[in-house]
Amino acid sequence: MDSTLASKRALPRSRRGLALLTLCLAVLIAQVDTAVVNLAVRPIGEAFSASIGALQWVVDGYNLVYAVMLLTGGLLADLRGRRLIFMAGAAIFTAASLLCAFSPTIEVLIAARALAGLGAALLTPSSLAILRVTWTDQAERERALGIWAACNGVAMAIGPTLGGILLHVFGWPSIFLVVVPIGLVALALAGLVIPESADPQGRHFDAGGQLVGAAALGGLAFAAIEMRERPSIALGASFLAVLSLVFFVTIEGRYHHRALVPLDIFQNATFRGAITATAGMTFGMYGTLFLLPLFWQEAGRLSPTMAGLALMPMAALFVAVSPFSGFLGRRLGMRTMTGGGVAVIGCGLLAIAASAHHVSILPAEIGLALTGLGMGMATGPLMGEAVGAVASARAGTASALINVARMVGATVGVAVLGSLYAVLGGGSAGLAAAMVVGGSVQIVAATITWCAAPAQR
Repeated sequence: MDSTLASKRALPRSRRGLALLTLCLAVLIAQVDTAVVNLAVRPIGEAFSASIGALQWVVDGYNLVYAVMLLTGGLLADLRGRRLIFMAGAAIFTAASLLCAFSPTIEVLIAARALAGLGAALLTPSSLAILRVTWTDQAERERALGIWAACNGVAMAIGPTLGGILLHVFGWPSIFLVVVPIGLVALALAGLVIPESADPQGRHFDAGGQLVGAAALGGLAFAAIEMRERPSIALGASFLAVLSLVFFVTIEGRYHHRALVPLDIFQNATFRGAITATAGMTFGMYGTLFLLPLFWQEAGRLSPTMAGLALMPMAALFVAVSPFSGFLGRRLGMRTMTGGGVAVIGCGLLAIAASAHHVSILPAEIGLALTGLGMGMATGPLMGEAVGAVASARAGTASALINVARMVGATVGVAVLGSLYAVLGGGSAGLAAAMVVGGSVQIVAATITWCAAPAQR
């Protein structure tokens, strides 16, 4: 189906609310599932008498497959149909969650988590691409993107609390079962309310690009996963990632506009700025989400449940601000929302660093509130800038790339800031140093995107 046919089947305004609900449900289940799995590691280990290494791969198997398959998911959405790939991703993710809940061994659970990563890699870029091509009016698209982005904040808000309750009352399988009915609803609604669209003209699967692109992303993710425990293996994986990236650029340069990732897409300063800011944003944000609750618990300040609740100011402001990010962007300019938003996150991390030695958690809560405010300002507009900077025919590719940036920033942020925290012996000194580095990365990323983004639009 080409773009002309897609435009003839444009979604009526009266059905866009259901379409947006469908996209939000799918993104929400993927994010909630990711948020609660960390809580279940200990009971899963007890149930299967599993080693620490096996439990690590319950979490990282998902992340690795998600990273490797993101570019493929974005390309397939453009080539084969964005609704089709969205529905395939939702079906795979739902089935994988069901398999996780009834896994008879730890090996089956790890395989099921990897399968869930494949579903998410199809689901996430196609959902963002559908937003790009369905909401053709810029103001309406910015509002829809703000609501879509707010689902990440909702997941942060309800994930730890919901996961804790489910684990306490029903046991670890329940954290996987809870997403199954929601996934089925999203799958059914997608077939009813989301129009199909695709732009395959002059493009192909690009098997060589797929292979080396997967090796580059997989090598980077694997290096980040193994950095603290097995640095020599991480070094080898990093070398593989760099080598694969060189081959990837060479291959893609030969195909020009027919490439898996047309290199000329990076000539767009707005797109480059959005990619940079997104990677910087998740570098600090996910590092904070990993380290701050860990620090609170190690210091004996909060229990695991209270540590999850203490993150609420960040999630609440994220959810509250995101739906209005499009409106604020039209009033203040997208440069203020993207560059300014990431800078606010950086200030939040620096505030957490300054409060590391305080006995009270109140100063850290102020830093978390700033972080949530900045995330609410920047997340939707950054996604909108990325997919809006390219033609709708490249919506899937642009969506995949912005999610690659998000994943790379998150994975590397947890690895680097976590390693810095550990090297300094943890405690308040380790937290302060990690937050200073994370905040500094945010400020640099904010400066880059401020310079790249248009002042008003």
